Amino acid sequence: MATRFDPIRDLDRFFSEVTRTPNATTLPMDLYRDGEVFIARIDMPGVDPSSIDVDVEDRTLTVRARRESEVADKDVKWLTRERTNGTYARQLTLGNRVALDRIRADYSDGVLTLTVPVAEEARPRKISVSHASGQTAPEVVESSAADEPRSPGAGS
Repeated sequence: MATRFDPIRDLDRFFSEVTRTPNATTLPMDLYRDGEVFIARIDMPGVDPSSIDVDVEDRTLTVRARRESEVADKDVKWLTRERTNGTYARQLTLGNRVALDRIRADYSDGVLTLTVPVAEEARPRKISVSHASGQTAPEVVESSAADEPRSPGAGS
């Protein structure tokens, strides 16, 4: 079976392989909402926890980490080298409905877990509806002449 030459497909494949960055494959992430928090779990195997930097600026959360090779400085003959090293970054754009001041980051067993709470004002609320079950007539209070105030100078 002959292979058809498709220059557009071949160029697209070439550029996607050449421009593929380590970030795309070394920091895979799961992101989900659990009740009133968003959870991001980012795989970071082999990363020194002291190299992890998490910051938020203009509603963009950035995670940076560095992974070093244990044999980078040694004079070795590599047979295969598939584990990438260096500084990696991952960015998430946060909406305006999250509590930026209450974001938590925990690193355990090679996984960084970010907990991003939903802002209080963005949480769903139940609004109670008041209603009158029956119309009651307004109360009428009768007054007598003895209860009426007297004007000054009026006869007693």
